[in-house]
Amino acid sequence: MSMIAFLGAIESGLLYALVALGIYLSFRVLEFPDLTVDGSFPLGAAVSATFIVSGWNPWLATAFAMIAGACAGMVTGWLNVQLKILHLLASILTMIALYSINLRIMGRPNIALLGETTLLTPVEKAGDGWGIPFYISTPLAFVVVVIVCSVLLIRFLNSETGLAMRATGANPRMARAQGVKTGWMILTGMALSNALVALAGSLFAQSQGSADVTMGVGVIVIGLASVIGGEALISPTSVLKAVLACIAGAILYRLAIAFALNLDVLGLKAQDLNLVTSILVMIAIVLPRYRFRKSR
Repeated sequence: MSMIAFLGAIESGLLYALVALGIYLSFRVLEFPDLTVDGSFPLGAAVSATFIVSGWNPWLATAFAMIAGACAGMVTGWLNVQLKILHLLASILTMIALYSINLRIMGRPNIALLGETTLLTPVEKAGDGWGIPFYISTPLAFVVVVIVCSVLLIRFLNSETGLAMRATGANPRMARAQGVKTGWMILTGMALSNALVALAGSLFAQSQGSADVTMGVGVIVIGLASVIGGEALISPTSVLKAVLACIAGAILYRLAIAFALNLDVLGLKAQDLNLVTSILVMIAIVLPRYRFRKSR
């Protein structure tokens, strides 16, 4: 595998690390199986791309994308908390609705961002000034984004509100007995989770140069594979380790995909991506059980 392909896998792994952090917040902290991410990922891309091509500042466009993702997450939470719809079904309903909403926002199936000023434009210019090619400067910029989001998430989950949210996911009845408004915690957690996913979608569109209405297909599988695979490598005994597990899982997942598709011995091609994904997810699920049995 070439160096450009290797760095490309690192770049996409860092972006999907944001997705993994969002899924960790809903799936692990709140115990809320959320399929909204398959819709909020392209939602972030659609909102930011639409604003950017309309001449808006890319920082504002990205902020609006996160707000849109947060609103999508709150809709899912509201369907579950207020209308008492099963969490899985509520997320599926929101995901389906977001497909039409994303088409409405973009006005067409895809939007090209080539030649537009994005968040990565100054990064690439600065890299050129220092003699650093874009395929190195872009991953470095995403490293900064992931670190900032991780630090903020860790601080939040260790705060009083974050502890209340963790209690809501662990034992909602006990949390309510302690005066925690569990419904509000679910709404807040779902909003933060999908805001992170929408941020990933926005940055993904800006790095790839386009936003597409179908770019969210399979994002939930990638996110879950990153979370479960990372936890197989790093035991999530604390919030810090859980966050590190999500990041490591996402990067290693994308590297594993890249290596598998670039190994001529296996004879795999681009159309085998879903097959490789399924195999990696199965390994990530079974590996912790095997390690537990060996340790006994």
